[in-house]
Amino acid sequence: MKRNLLTAFCCLWCMGYWFKAQSGISGELKTEYIPHSSYIRPEDSVKTNSKSDFKRVDLNLSIPLSVKKDSDGKVKVWSMLLGGSYAKVSHKNYENQLFPDQMLNAQVGIMHMRPLGKKWSMMMTATVGVYTDMERINFDDVLGQGGIVFIRHFSPNLALGGGPVLTTAFGVPMILPWIYFDWKTNGKIKFNINFPEGMEAGYQFSDRFALKAVVNLSGMSVERNKDGKSTLLGYQQITAGLRPEIKLNDKLSLRITGGTALLRSFSESDRKIKSIFKDKKMDDPRFASTFYVALAVRWNLP
Repeated sequence: MKRNLLTAFCCLWCMGYWFKAQSGISGELKTEYIPHSSYIRPEDSVKTNSKSDFKRVDLNLSIPLSVKKDSDGKVKVWSMLLGGSYAKVSHKNYENQLFPDQMLNAQVGIMHMRPLGKKWSMMMTATVGVYTDMERINFDDVLGQGGIVFIRHFSPNLALGGGPVLTTAFGVPMILPWIYFDWKTNGKIKFNINFPEGMEAGYQFSDRFALKAVVNLSGMSVERNKDGKSTLLGYQQITAGLRPEIKLNDKLSLRITGGTALLRSFSESDRKIKSIFKDKKMDDPRFASTFYVALAVRWNLP
């Protein structure tokens, strides 16, 4: 996969969250902090004295509009999706500003999930949102995406699916493939892979407390005006650490993550289809590994 595709997938990243939507109002409020770390020049991979940090707040909501059960007790759901991510980035010792100070991704959409027989299900989504660096907000910052994914449930703990996703991340509507994979184990020792979100392994000490080692992938995308031309800037990060999970009650849980930001990078491309197939002459700008901490509150109302 070309690196330019990462920019488009950052716009679609929120879709992985909605696969977990419940029959009641569900959501997550999450804050992240990564302290200043050194900027690594892409042309020679030299660690410089320039530094940037990263602070982000995420809010995602799934609000059921219609919930019906079929004769087998399986649920058909229509839901409204609301999501937003705001990131604040501060920079030190740069001769020229290379990256935005702020990033905002905000979207609204509709999701439909329904069973297709005993082993299959389907999910459709359509969202539209604003993806901006906050310098100037106009119609170029508005991106739409939607898709349909067919999921095969091999067991209650294993599901695999795929389908086409339509995105306007590159300025013109285009179709990209999307793959969903979810696997988890039962018992006290738990292992879970959920693409594209990440993976985790841990131990369930009680019904109220679990400790997990986690690796997570996340990103953001913003439209920028560069030399009078609309471009798309993608931010990607990979984090790893330990996550205590505390179940406060049947509806509310708390997650605290501490660890390392293994990778933080930016990629920029023209909003043209040919950008997907264009090889890059050098690596993307990135930052040295550093400390990472996050706090998340999740809720699911019946």
